[in-house]
Amino acid sequence: MNSIVNLFRSSIGRKFLMAITGLILVGFAFGHLVGNLQIFLHPDHINGYASFLQGLGPALWLVRLVLLACTVIHIWAAVTLTIESRLARGPEKYGVNKWLSATFASRYMRMTGVVVAAFIVYHIAHFTVGAVQKNTFKSHLTEWTMTEDAREFGVPLASKGDVVHDVYSMVYLGFQNPYVSLFYVIAVGLLTVHVMHGADSMFQTVGLRNHKWGCCLRRAVMLACVVYFLGSLSIPGAILSGIAKPAPGTAAAAACGSCCPSTSAAKPNNFPRHG
Repeated sequence: MNSIVNLFRSSIGRKFLMAITGLILVGFAFGHLVGNLQIFLHPDHINGYASFLQGLGPALWLVRLVLLACTVIHIWAAVTLTIESRLARGPEKYGVNKWLSATFASRYMRMTGVVVAAFIVYHIAHFTVGAVQKNTFKSHLTEWTMTEDAREFGVPLASKGDVVHDVYSMVYLGFQNPYVSLFYVIAVGLLTVHVMHGADSMFQTVGLRNHKWGCCLRRAVMLACVVYFLGSLSIPGAILSGIAKPAPGTAAAAACGSCCPSTSAAKPNNFPRHG
């Protein structure tokens, strides 16, 4: 019990907590992106995937509570460490800001964290709760009938004929709004910058960064962050540019009927099948 209390009280303990919770949240972010990229496949994929998650019931809420706890602990640790650092520095300000050796990410770490936190709240309200777009698209009232059995890595997600939420249309119509897409791209970009510096600090906290492989770790992190950003950018980019057309038979296709009548008139079976 004392060790847990010391973990929250000591600076190194809070740095360790921030590193571990950050790692969990980054893992979720990458997993979330993989799920979202299914928007480029047949609607059965992402709709079946969403139905499977919703069917987890208490397990899904447990995951949500863990993620919420990680977010709260991560923010709390960052704030307390910031306050502690300022108190240790004293009331006197430096005559010159010594930023020459600091990266852009480290300089604006706190600011990017605040913007990302605000984005998470908005993203949940937009795509999870559906509160932002109720006037244009009520996701909880729009349904999709599965045309095929959906499986991922051998795990059954939904069966043919199942009536599930049309998450495909919710995502597609959400990103059709250029302001929403712009905010999403900016927030994801700041998240990428945040993770770049955060991962570097995490490796140092847990003792993995040294002269032997520190450079390799940094390059691996940068590569992963670039892949994450480009993957996230591809979704709103493809929808806004018209490269990704709404799947026939979905609410998104019906809503786009005036701007792309050929798409809305097409039959559902014309859309590419699984895999």
